[in-house]
Amino acid sequence: MIDAATMPSSAIEAVMREQALAVGYAPATARDGFAALLDLDHQLASILQSTTEPMIGQMRLTWWYEALEKLDREPVPAHPVLQRLAECVLPGGVRGADLAPMIEGWEVLLDDGEPLDEERIARHVEARGGVLFASVGRLLGLSGMAPLGAGWARADLARHVSDDATRVRIGAAALADLDAVLAPKSPKSVRGLSGLAVLARESLRHPDRLPGHPMRAARLAWHGLTGR
Repeated sequence: MIDAATMPSSAIEAVMREQALAVGYAPATARDGFAALLDLDHQLASILQSTTEPMIGQMRLTWWYEALEKLDREPVPAHPVLQRLAECVLPGGVRGADLAPMIEGWEVLLDDGEPLDEERIARHVEARGGVLFASVGRLLGLSGMAPLGAGWARADLARHVSDDATRVRIGAAALADLDAVLAPKSPKSVRGLSGLAVLARESLRHPDRLPGHPMRAARLAWHGLTGR
């Protein structure tokens, strides 16, 4: 179902560098919170990438669900991701309880031997990408960012599915979603988020151009400049 092999550290670093470039196109007041939310997403992704036993993965994700909910009412644990969320995200009006549903998006990918059907895919992309982008949108004072996030998450999922037929199916749906949400010119305030979606679409259109490829950087720069 999902390729749980840990990504090489160089590949992860390349993705994070690209995301840092996209964050740079967001308004300065939201950049730290934007980056903190992406750190949370990386933290949750690493659980699936490093866990071969679904029960262990479930336990680790449950810890994060509870930790996020407790951010609203208890002292922040000594974990850098949680501390950054408390410092940079919660003051922007995003509660820990608003972020906790992201855990459910990752739980549906735990390999229980069942096929990755459309219902589970939809739950993943909405709970992961939809919640993440909606939360960044709240920091920006914007609404309606969830569909952009869902398309981004669907495209990313397609890159990590081991079954060829399933990967092609998810990728085609993601490309259609991203083409639709990126068709209008992106306002300047949205270009950090839409930049991530543009990079996700580039991964589908040009799978040979891995994160860090200069053409991907050029495409992101053009989007940041023009909104196209």
